[in-house]
Amino acid sequence: MVKLLKVILSLMVLALPVQAQDTSWVQVEAQPTLREAQERARVYAAQFGAAVNGFQLSSGWYAIAIGPFGVDEAPIELRDMRRAGQIPGDSFVADGNSYRQQFWPVGASAAVTPTPVEPAEATEVQEIVEEQIEEAVEETIEVVEIVEETPAEARRSERELDADGRKLLQEALQWEGFYNAGIDGAFGPGTRRAMSEYQGFKGYEATGILTTRQRAELVDGYRAQINALGLKTVEDANAGIRLTMPTAMVSFDRIEPPFIHYTGTAENGVNALLISQEGDQATLFGLYDIMQTLEIVPMNGERSRDSDSFTLTGQNADLHSYTYAALEDGAIKGFTLTWKPADEKLMMRAVEAMRSSFEPTAGVLDETLGDPNGPQSVDLLAGLEIRRPDLSRSGFFIDGAGTVLTTTAAIAQCERVTIGDDTEVSIAAQDDALGLALLKPQATLAPLAYAAFQTGQPRLNSEVAVAGYSYGEVLDMPVLTYGQLSDVKGLAGEDTINRLTLAALPGDAGGPVFDASGAVMGMLLPRAEDGRQLPSDVSFVAAVPAIAEFISTSNLSVAASDASGSIAPEDLSLLAADMTVRISCWN
Repeated sequence: MVKLLKVILSLMVLALPVQAQDTSWVQVEAQPTLREAQERARVYAAQFGAAVNGFQLSSGWYAIAIGPFGVDEAPIELRDMRRAGQIPGDSFVADGNSYRQQFWPVGASAAVTPTPVEPAEATEVQEIVEEQIEEAVEETIEVVEIVEETPAEARRSERELDADGRKLLQEALQWEGFYNAGIDGAFGPGTRRAMSEYQGFKGYEATGILTTRQRAELVDGYRAQINALGLKTVEDANAGIRLTMPTAMVSFDRIEPPFIHYTGTAENGVNALLISQEGDQATLFGLYDIMQTLEIVPMNGERSRDSDSFTLTGQNADLHSYTYAALEDGAIKGFTLTWKPADEKLMMRAVEAMRSSFEPTAGVLDETLGDPNGPQSVDLLAGLEIRRPDLSRSGFFIDGAGTVLTTTAAIAQCERVTIGDDTEVSIAAQDDALGLALLKPQATLAPLAYAAFQTGQPRLNSEVAVAGYSYGEVLDMPVLTYGQLSDVKGLAGEDTINRLTLAALPGDAGGPVFDASGAVMGMLLPRAEDGRQLPSDVSFVAAVPAIAEFISTSNLSVAASDASGSIAPEDLSLLAADMTVRISCWN
């Protein structure tokens, strides 16, 4: 069938004027959508004018190319434009064989037209005719879905690849997830198996030897995706940093020391930071801790820190990020890149490029730069959102090992529970009926004070005070709220709780309730959500006997108070601050 087509087409071609495909293009980018490609073509057209062309690739992507040039001129133009920094470093010379419909300039010819040449000698004419026959046969075969090359023919064309071409194929196969060995240009069993799997995935005959067209399709698709990053060298004089960045994804936005913000679009969800500040090892370690409190560094992910650098990775369902920073000559410099999880493979290539090219240069970011009238908030750090817990309640130490008593409402449906923002705890015991929970810290703690519980019967109408984080994480210290003991039973006669006349806030729940001597007479319970609307100053506290019995089930005991008389308000404030903790619920 192929031979018959060649005979027919050779007769057709011999009847046509002789033409030769002697032009090449400098392909600078490829985009997955027509809209993105048109936007990028418009940017290049502002610089190169009518030399900018856009074509749909056989892979379905859209290429932006400069030219056409003669086959000898194109490599020179590529070199000169690269040196001038006018085009991305991964631009390459393309012969246009994979170019299909033209989309730029608007109204241009719909195909790449070969350049007419002058009449040639008979032998040259014959060579040109044969080349056009081969091109026509390839196009015809594509239309009727005939195999382009036999395995023997594919192997012969494969031998013509140079070392870089063979490595490029392995990189493309690795990118597509079919190859996981070294990039060495040697087509051994692993590479052949990867080629076969790729062919099967694409619906081709799995021979393990890619045809010319299959190689072009594989490499074009790979290059198109990498080109979508727009990797270029960026030197930021303000930060004193030089590195390769995905400039097609992000652009400079603003300066908020110690960060320089580069933001993307809402669609791509990519953002970058350059980090630059003066400092020493303590500053570096402080930055390491601070970065982990930011929303851009999700809690799940590997962390590593040594004496002069650190690396942070973070992943959640909505965001992935990578951060690197290092201390050198009294300056801390680094970067952060964030992206959507769906773009993991592509953006990890950007991370690799940024990390391998990262180079500190002279200078450090001036702390006075930036907009002094920019937005300010306790929830922001240099324009970045600080991670806040989903819920904050109170608790208090009950022994010298750092065991904490709190309310079950503080830990319900939490993926992670901490004391403060970062001390991990595990749930040692809980009683949903009483609303009590015991938390064990995963790190060794030595609390400054822990609860000494009241041993006698509390006196009605006596003054009490609850210590709690009434305003969540807004304040660093607990707040004392004063009230009175109104009843030693609940409204329904329950003897496990006491009733207070005290206007507590939700954040106070789980906090210790003190009597006038400073002894703990119970733990504040959250307001019931059972449809009843009680007066705002009605609160309830878990009584000491119920707490002691609950704690004893964990083979722990409570300390008894031997205090008498009244404690001064300032002394009670100090005791409460040493004993009371903020319980954070994270999801």
